[in-house]
Amino acid sequence: MNPSNPVLCEVDLIVKNISELLTLSPSFKEESGLGVIRNGAITVKEGKIFWVGQTDQMPKEFVLGQYGQEMNATGKVVMPGLIDSHTHLIFAGSREGEFEQRIQGLSYLDIAGRGGGILSTVDATRKASFEELFSLGKKRLDRMISKGVTTIEAKSGYGLSLRDEMKILKVMKALREIHPMEIVPTFLGAHTLPKEFRNERSRYMDLLVEEMIPEVAREGVAEFCDVFCEEKAFTLEESKKILETGKRYGLKPKIHADQLSPGGGAELAAEVGAFSADHLEYVSQEGIQKMAEEGVTAVLLPGASFFLSVKKYPPAREMIEKGVLVSIATDLNPGSSMTESLPLMMTMGCTMFKMIPKEVIEATTIHAAKSMDREKEIGSLDVGKQADILLLDIPGYRYLPYHFGVDHTEVVIKKGKIVYKNK
Repeated sequence: MNPSNPVLCEVDLIVKNISELLTLSPSFKEESGLGVIRNGAITVKEGKIFWVGQTDQMPKEFVLGQYGQEMNATGKVVMPGLIDSHTHLIFAGSREGEFEQRIQGLSYLDIAGRGGGILSTVDATRKASFEELFSLGKKRLDRMISKGVTTIEAKSGYGLSLRDEMKILKVMKALREIHPMEIVPTFLGAHTLPKEFRNERSRYMDLLVEEMIPEVAREGVAEFCDVFCEEKAFTLEESKKILETGKRYGLKPKIHADQLSPGGGAELAAEVGAFSADHLEYVSQEGIQKMAEEGVTAVLLPGASFFLSVKKYPPAREMIEKGVLVSIATDLNPGSSMTESLPLMMTMGCTMFKMIPKEVIEATTIHAAKSMDREKEIGSLDVGKQADILLLDIPGYRYLPYHFGVDHTEVVIKKGKIVYKNK
């Protein structure tokens, strides 16, 4: 090859002069642990990250293709797209009345006794048409993407019948086909007992393991199977049966664990090889140890603690110090965390759980990806990974959780394409 006539390499996107590029990659070692590159640059080709480094080291052979685009990110922070690892995206109705009742002193059980709680959302969701749920879901996805989120995990669980759980999961599938947001679907038929099975617990268990899980797997509408393991929902034994059944049908396990009481949910998560155990306010020392040993990601939900005025927080610092990977998520749902703002959850992770900015950034990128079995595709800016990139109008990464309640998102890139611009 003649060095004076180098072979040009066409790329689709160049982002350069980045003041602070957070790669979240171990390939770039520096003191923050976030893989920060000053005056960074990143190139994208065919939806994948093609090259990462300093702007002045970018190969001269890189040229933009016919429809390529170059972006100058002077004064900006660039990082992987945010990942929301626990949402209940699809539901109808709202429960602002319960919000007011809680302020006035009513308990969760009081509200449920008056016809509120999860079952009121189940009623509204069952009555809603496919089109209504699709429209509601799209609005929520639009809000999330404006906050810099590029991938979410979304649970069913407000149908509690085969027909209505399938309706929710098929709405998610339809949204994946038209929306740039990547949706990782989870079956949560074991959210609570539906009212028609209130006195027939074993019959609902039979429905879950003999009909619902097999049909969900057959239709290919979910990747994970989740269960609310709690004294007032599903027992440890029932939860294990549900998750093991899911595994037999190819659904990966997740678990709502130890939220309201110390029930051994974290230990069960480790036993069944769950990808995540979520909530964990009452996790035991043994549960933390076993999660660390088995590589179960802890998904913590500060929005629920905040919204319900719960004083018992999950021991995030202890989990981190003992080697558990911690993710932070919105828990978007109408009863206990009515928000689409993952950046706000990052601030709460700092103020409520005493996580530092570096940790909440890891919690909403690479650790969130691992909780969803996606760490090989997303969560860091490594060559060959999906080009999910976020441009933030902030002076440095610590500023993101510090200046809360406003949108710092300037540009969101999903699979190499600009999908949102803050005008």
